[in-house]
Amino acid sequence: MAGCKLADLLLEGSAALRQAGIDSARLDASLLLGKLIGLSAAGLMAHDNDEIAADTVQAYRDLIARRAAGEPTAYLLGHREFWTLDLQVTPAVLIPRPDTEVLVEAALKLPFVSVLDLGTGSGAIILAIKSERPDCYACAVDISLQALKVAAANAQRHHLMVELVQSSWFDGLGDRRFDLIVANPPYIAPHDPHLTCNGLNFEPQSALVAADEGYADLKAIIAAAPQHLNPGGHLILEHGWTQHEKTAQLMQSAGFTAIVGIKDYAGLVRCTQAKLR
Repeated sequence: MAGCKLADLLLEGSAALRQAGIDSARLDASLLLGKLIGLSAAGLMAHDNDEIAADTVQAYRDLIARRAAGEPTAYLLGHREFWTLDLQVTPAVLIPRPDTEVLVEAALKLPFVSVLDLGTGSGAIILAIKSERPDCYACAVDISLQALKVAAANAQRHHLMVELVQSSWFDGLGDRRFDLIVANPPYIAPHDPHLTCNGLNFEPQSALVAADEGYADLKAIIAAAPQHLNPGGHLILEHGWTQHEKTAQLMQSAGFTAIVGIKDYAGLVRCTQAKLR
């Protein structure tokens, strides 16, 4: 197989993704080609007349085919930006979303010495918090050992000290208490049609889907959180844009006060924050 020029290969990739209905076709095509040959977007422009070896051409076409089939770019690249951090991501963890940064922003406005992240996945939330509050004690749990390995690699990469515990929510923490508990738990109902869109079918379903119309894990966390918060401690949970009202009611019934909704960048209430009486 003969090679081809970089500019022609990039056009080919962009066209294939555009035909597949990928809105970010040009960007994704550039990112994937840059990953293979080690060039930034500016580097690609500077080398557009370079001849690309045949084996690299085939590798690129394979990546383009996977992206055209819906596989998220972050998994193909192996990393994703979140907050100020470049994080490793694999299919064992959810891809960090920009909207989750509003949870981090809310957390950083609160007074705390210790913080617990439930279902940490890649470690995005706890590492973002730790990067801004280096003196706090940070602990994160996940039931998935593979997810914890990704979180550990990200913590090591950014030289952030976080205790990682394999646990189903609070089960592995004994009677330990914290000033702040944060979580982005599963909250999508099992038959929600969105699970087949936007690459969600490639992400770990156990981190997305919850029974009881998406409320099972939210209920479990809220019910147990008071036993793991210091007096006056805070709980912040991410959830679906229609779930704030019921989440707030659950928090109130569990003994929380000062309950507020936190809007994402689209103006939708996507997190609920509360204080333990």
